[in-house]
Amino acid sequence: MADQFPVAKIIANFNGRVSIDSEVTDMACVVVKPIDLVELCLFLRDNPAFKFNFMTDIGGVDFFPNLPRFQLVYHLYSIDFGWRLRIKCPLEDPPKAPTITEIWTTANWHEREAYDMYGIVFEDHPDLRRIYMWQDFEGWPMRRDFPLRGYKDKYNPFGEEKPGADQDPIGDIL
Repeated sequence: MADQFPVAKIIANFNGRVSIDSEVTDMACVVVKPIDLVELCLFLRDNPAFKFNFMTDIGGVDFFPNLPRFQLVYHLYSIDFGWRLRIKCPLEDPPKAPTITEIWTTANWHEREAYDMYGIVFEDHPDLRRIYMWQDFEGWPMRRDFPLRGYKDKYNPFGEEKPGADQDPIGDIL
């Protein structure tokens, strides 16, 4: 096992398309745009110098009202080397990213969770549908602009009124 994670090799291989997040101190962290995400993940999984064979988590983040508004955060683990890597992928609004389910199958559930809670659409996902909320649920409950008490309906008499016809409903991206 190597004691030092060679993050410089990743940066060198991607010619400026991947950068180091120097604010993170708990583990190696890189930043990549959605267009380069799949290529980076394949490189990290298949390159014998890295062998990131386990994707442990994907989390969504909403920075509303700041831009870029959304971010995906991936956590990878190399069983062979004992390394951990965080990948941050900033997203515009409406949020879209390519799926990585063909690279790590466990991404299926994690991507569905990010979709269900934040409305992040994963292009070419094999089964992108809600995982926690019921299919007719309106909105994305982890977004910072979603009402704290939800929207008023027959099950929730204390929620806020839904946006009127002159407003776009929150989360109407599909």
